[in-house]
Amino acid sequence: MPQEIGKQYKELLRQYLNGQNEKDLYYGQQFSRQFIEKNIAPEDVIGIHQKALSEVLPELTSTVEHSFDFLIEMMIHYGLALQEHQSLIRKQEELQLEMNVATKVQDTLLKTEQPNFKGIDIGMVSVPAKEMNGDYVYFLNDGGTEACVAVADVMGKGIPAALCMSMIKFGMDGLKGTNKHPRKVLNIVNRIVEKSVDDSMFISMFYGQYDPSDSSFSYASAGHEPALMYDASKNAFTELNAKGLLLGVQKEVLFEEHSVVLDDGDFVAIMTDGVTEARTDNGFIEEELIQTLLLEERASCAQVMADKVYSRLLEMQNFHLRDDFTLVIFKKDPKKV
Repeated sequence: MPQEIGKQYKELLRQYLNGQNEKDLYYGQQFSRQFIEKNIAPEDVIGIHQKALSEVLPELTSTVEHSFDFLIEMMIHYGLALQEHQSLIRKQEELQLEMNVATKVQDTLLKTEQPNFKGIDIGMVSVPAKEMNGDYVYFLNDGGTEACVAVADVMGKGIPAALCMSMIKFGMDGLKGTNKHPRKVLNIVNRIVEKSVDDSMFISMFYGQYDPSDSSFSYASAGHEPALMYDASKNAFTELNAKGLLLGVQKEVLFEEHSVVLDDGDFVAIMTDGVTEARTDNGFIEEELIQTLLLEERASCAQVMADKVYSRLLEMQNFHLRDDFTLVIFKKDPKKV
């Protein structure tokens, strides 16, 4: 079969060298498909060309013929590199396809509905830096008497992080209708994570519970960023710190629980390190700046506050998130019905 192709190629080459017109070039382009169909390697194509050229132009110098030997060696390595490159592209395409499917599954499985209580306004922004989100927000919204929220940050990315969050979500689903005090919730979730999650995965979580009967906000933390509480009467912020190890590090952990009372105009801002450790070209964004942005929007509803802070910080980062961004705001608003 290669001999027959060689003969046909020689005739096409002879015609082109004699006429050098566009029609012969077109025939050559069409003929090249046979090389692909017969799976002829690039270096073999050069060999066919070299043989055909020596027969069409017997006066060809030996120096020119030797140059083809050099070209063949180069094309051998080029062909191997091209095959490897194409293989990597196929793998990347397969991985991207899997990632797209996993992202859709994550969006479906991890959906959560914000609680709707008179007097408390809730806003949320959670945006992944890449396709999949390593942050997770979960609201316990089972028609009870408290508005509860969990904000988690999985210190890992991609599909493993998504699977980890799915496990946490289903564990949290099992808490509906039970005692939802923050330290007890974190103890339950910690035992689930400790049994099921690989040691290389680390998860932080802040859990808050708002009781509209006395306007109290109770909270506990598993190694998470402290939330910020704004006191409208003092026009000042306070960090809501609570000691507790990351989830899954130890089976038995003592999580601190604290409580504050929200008056009209007060709000609690819960965030992940994609907010507190946001970076610009000039370095890290200071917490004072985040407080300033929250203050500027304190008269707005909770969702507008969260959206405005996100858009401002995104702009400061040249519209490129370096980490997942999550911000949840609980605001005491007597006008909220």
